[in-house]
Amino acid sequence: MSAQILSGKIFASEFKEEAKKQVLALKEQYNITPGLAVIIVGENPASKVYVNNKHRTCEEVGIYSEVISMPADTTKEQLIAKIDELNYRQEIHGILVQLPLPEAIAKEEADILNAICPLKDVDGFHPVNVGKLMIGQDDGMIPCTPYGCLKMLQSAKINIDGAHAVIVGRSNIVGKPMGQLLLAQNATVTICHSHTHNLKEICRSADILVAAVGRPHFITADMIKPGATVIDVGINRIAPKKLVGDVDFDNAVEVAGAITPVPGGVGLLTIAMLMQNTINAAKLQLAK
Repeated sequence: MSAQILSGKIFASEFKEEAKKQVLALKEQYNITPGLAVIIVGENPASKVYVNNKHRTCEEVGIYSEVISMPADTTKEQLIAKIDELNYRQEIHGILVQLPLPEAIAKEEADILNAICPLKDVDGFHPVNVGKLMIGQDDGMIPCTPYGCLKMLQSAKINIDGAHAVIVGRSNIVGKPMGQLLLAQNATVTICHSHTHNLKEICRSADILVAAVGRPHFITADMIKPGATVIDVGINRIAPKKLVGDVDFDNAVEVAGAITPVPGGVGLLTIAMLMQNTINAAKLQLAK
């Protein structure tokens, strides 16, 4: 029996409709339009596509959007100066630096991202926001991809309370924050990685299995507990026009109870939650 397909398109549409309502409420009650500034440095084609998608989604939900393009030879100091300028602009509530940065300043990524005011850090990468997530404070920014995964689980009425959640991958962007979010919802969380022993057995014990390892078809059907919910965060290009996830979807779909596809799954949730984070940032700044 095939699993329920958790369609990112359906959930993202639902989340964007909710975002539209919140934008309208902010305009009507406080005469505020949430504003997002995205900085792109250089000419990376994939980054340009992502930035255009973000800009288009902002327009769709009624968020003011500003795209700032800077040349590939931009220095760390020039980029931080631009971030500082945006930190002080009241109509900009969210700031995002599109990654990856050009090679010349890529090693300075941490300093650059940390220059963003934590209240405007809509990616949720600033140490202040990471710390707030760790200790359970609800007034910080949450990284968009795990935030979207949690909202999808809740919207799909997947039981989290008391469930064993296994996350394969310990990145700062997905694995670690996903673990904190599920822990806060009373899941028992295991985070696995490249040094984990007995990975197959641990994965098979999961009620909720999150694959975020960046390796195509790494999670096979025999690693999935029958009826488990499988969230595939991986996006791997294995041919010019073929994207696959970290899960062997064609076989996993026969074992899982619910599963996200790739493409058409988690990736669509990320931009929807960026919209929500921009709205949340506007609300937090309004309260200051």
